[in-house]
Amino acid sequence: MSKDNLTPPPRTLGRTVILGSSSSYRKELLSRLRIPFETEAPNVDETPHPLESPKDLALRLALAKARAVAQKHPEAVVIGSDQVADLDGIPLGKPGNHTNAVLQLQKMRGKTVIFQTALSVICLASGYERTDLAAVKVQFRDLSDAEIESYLRAEEPYDCAGSAKSEGLGIALLASIDNDDPTALVGLPLIRTCQMLREAGVKLL
Repeated sequence: MSKDNLTPPPRTLGRTVILGSSSSYRKELLSRLRIPFETEAPNVDETPHPLESPKDLALRLALAKARAVAQKHPEAVVIGSDQVADLDGIPLGKPGNHTNAVLQLQKMRGKTVIFQTALSVICLASGYERTDLAAVKVQFRDLSDAEIESYLRAEEPYDCAGSAKSEGLGIALLASIDNDDPTALVGLPLIRTCQMLREAGVKLL
């Protein structure tokens, strides 16, 4: 039989890929890999534990989100992710409203903030489970109150940890970005995601 007549292998080796997130940002990022996937909200309590570091919080929530969805879909490969802005060891989550966003940006101006982006991939049926962290160091400019107000009115990033969208106008707030996984700051580190999906048996190319 010639190679031309061979059926190409299925891209996911028969397993459904599920993104355990309701984030439109993570959905858009994962869609760049051009694999079929579903989304499902994990419904996990994101309240930090007492004295929990931003890094530990992000890792715990990414794993909890993946496990919550995997329990309902044991045959699937499930992706969970979480991001926490780390300002001198203090976790900064999503501001939720304009007032909180102003306070966050005022605290971060002129400082280096580490965006702790955690990723977890699980397949209960195969026994695969891995969690990793992509830390991104972001240096904020010494922003004026007027710049903060102008930015927030323009982009309304109230659903973003740290109150800024680096993929949009928020890049104007920054002096530098230092990381090894370019999409980590947006919310899903795709280099690590690709590696874990391959390990879990998902064919990407």
